[in-house]
Amino acid sequence: MGRLAFRRRWTVVLMWLAVMVAVGLAASQAPGTSDERFSMPGIEAQKAYDLAQERFPGVLADGATARVVFVARGGQKVTAPENRAAIEKAVAKLAGGPQVSRADDPFRTDAVSKDGSTAYTTVTYDVKVADVTDTSRDDVQAVVDQARDAGLTVEAGGEALDSGGGPGGVSEVVGISVAAVVLLITFGSLAAAGLPLLTALVGVAVSLFSITAVADIFGLSDTAGTLAVMLGLAVGIDYALFVVSRYREERAKGRTPHEATGLAVGTAGSAVVFAGLTVVIALVGLSVVGIPMLTKMGLSAAGAVVVAVVVALTLVPALFGMWPNAALSRSSRNAAAKGHGNAQSTDNNGGTRWSRFVLRRPVPMLLLSVLGLGAIALPMASLQLGMPGDEAKSTSTSERRAYDDLAEGFGPGFNGPLTIVVDAKGASDATGAVKVISREVAATNGIVAVSAAKFNDAGDTAIFKAVPSTAPTDEKTKDLVKAVRVERPGIESQAGATFQVTGTTAVNIDIADKVQAALLPYLAVVIGLAFVLLLVVFRSVLVPMKAALGFLLSVLAALGSVVLVFQDGHGAKLLGVDQTGPIMTLMPIFLVGIVFGLAMDYEVFLVSRMREAYVHGERPAQAVTTGFRHSARVVVAAALIMIAVFASFVTETDSMIKMIGFGLAAAVLFDAFVVRMTIVPAVLALLGDRAWWLPGRLDRLLPRVDIEGEALTLRSAEGAETDGRAADSPAEVRV
Repeated sequence: MGRLAFRRRWTVVLMWLAVMVAVGLAASQAPGTSDERFSMPGIEAQKAYDLAQERFPGVLADGATARVVFVARGGQKVTAPENRAAIEKAVAKLAGGPQVSRADDPFRTDAVSKDGSTAYTTVTYDVKVADVTDTSRDDVQAVVDQARDAGLTVEAGGEALDSGGGPGGVSEVVGISVAAVVLLITFGSLAAAGLPLLTALVGVAVSLFSITAVADIFGLSDTAGTLAVMLGLAVGIDYALFVVSRYREERAKGRTPHEATGLAVGTAGSAVVFAGLTVVIALVGLSVVGIPMLTKMGLSAAGAVVVAVVVALTLVPALFGMWPNAALSRSSRNAAAKGHGNAQSTDNNGGTRWSRFVLRRPVPMLLLSVLGLGAIALPMASLQLGMPGDEAKSTSTSERRAYDDLAEGFGPGFNGPLTIVVDAKGASDATGAVKVISREVAATNGIVAVSAAKFNDAGDTAIFKAVPSTAPTDEKTKDLVKAVRVERPGIESQAGATFQVTGTTAVNIDIADKVQAALLPYLAVVIGLAFVLLLVVFRSVLVPMKAALGFLLSVLAALGSVVLVFQDGHGAKLLGVDQTGPIMTLMPIFLVGIVFGLAMDYEVFLVSRMREAYVHGERPAQAVTTGFRHSARVVVAAALIMIAVFASFVTETDSMIKMIGFGLAAAVLFDAFVVRMTIVPAVLALLGDRAWWLPGRLDRLLPRVDIEGEALTLRSAEGAETDGRAADSPAEVRV
């Protein structure tokens, strides 16, 4: 494939340009991303919500909503004549705004706090969140400003006014800038550093345009696109980096550009395919958890990884064909011009020195690394899962201030009421049954208020709100929901009707429980998959076991660091985290899935060179040093690039993206520099020849997978690819 791309370079480049233009045009004509609500089939809160939608057709419409909060200043009350007049005027203007179906008068809907300090209006739109225009949002802001001029403190929040992430493209620019510096230091050539960046950007553009084009059809959210960009950029740079590095290595041996390209794609490119496959399997495997949003995020990110792999196998070698010597260092270009390889030795590079340092003291280095990661992982024992809302946003946003004003005026639980759906179908007295259930729920310790029940047209189903005394993400609220459900059988037998608990708070609690229950099984499946894949690649029992345990250590340490910052608040201010709380429900499973693939990348690129040296007759310790001499520099550069790309997304205001970016950066840091660069050589040094042991029967059963293209390299060394030299064109020789 590499040789074909080299020869047909213009065709390959034009094909990629055509694909990018085609998906770009499709994206420009598409409606955009979806605003599909977070859901999980099978949990009680979702079943209750589905029942309410069925029995109350049209009432639970999916139109966007906003909430404007009015607070009287200086100890005044919102019911004072001048304040009331200003509020009613603002509500009237909101009701007449574009796309607005209604705005509730707080003085008629009992939306005034008991102390009279706070009131709010709910603005309902006749369009979905994704269809709310900037004009509509600006109209709300204009009304808010006018009400403030009248002497009120006014804040606005709600999904309709959600401004989304931070400044577009800032995180990507930061990540690319750091990656460029790392590549320049690694390769010592602007062209060599720019090639991985250029090809990665092409891959990201194709992926992002494709996701945008099909977002409305498949219900993909903005978060799915952002994560696809994050992963596509990181692996796109890394995969191209591996191919470029191997190309430079083959050219340094005196091979022609055409032959070196074929060998680079046949060796490093084969490893890229395997590494990309592990990432794709882990991401696609997220679908087994049963959360539609998580499945779509995983599939979108997997698609971006596939594009990155194809780019590395086709576009990168095509660019080698256009500029054969541009990717080389200055000394290599001079050597190539003289017709011989680069004589520069790499025997004493940084990788060699580090491996020898670890090999001289394997036990202390192993203990230090394992104990260090274990200590960082300890906070995970107190992991709390949830779905933070406006309370997790910065206090500089109006959404957060509106949330705080409502909590202060109406109580912490007002922002996350429980919705009780009563199914009185078949009950002899539906009204009486609902009254019994409402009375018993109100008497539950932790419930401060219960709204009047609302019946459907058939009179067999009712809905009412129950306001907890604690905030939506508080552990006491979770205990409250469980208490209501524990007491439910007695209440239902007394009422003669059934009921279920739903609402955003209950949905988030149920999803957190489901994800937490699925985390260990999913982790076991991923670790088992890692063991099987590496067993096939390295034909060893102990090396895959060591790799899987190392992966587990890096994941637990990454989760522990996330808990330490985002839940416990240590260093949170440095990252712009204004409010600590539960860890995003999807975070642990998503982190496991992604880090699994990335960890296998480094394992394959590092250990495969060690195995190759060992098979060729080197002693175990010397094989470790040889592997580090050839691969350590590239693995370090790849890890630094990934860390830079992931860490740059911490600048986003979206709490989920910020948390995932931090978690992935920490995971790559621990896995690449502690597990792969320290624990791996230490364990291999202690195991010696036993590290590569494989039972004879298993050796015969396992398929042989030549990930590093060893057979291809041997054939080339024997002169079997002499046709590669004839394929070089005069233009290539001139360059």
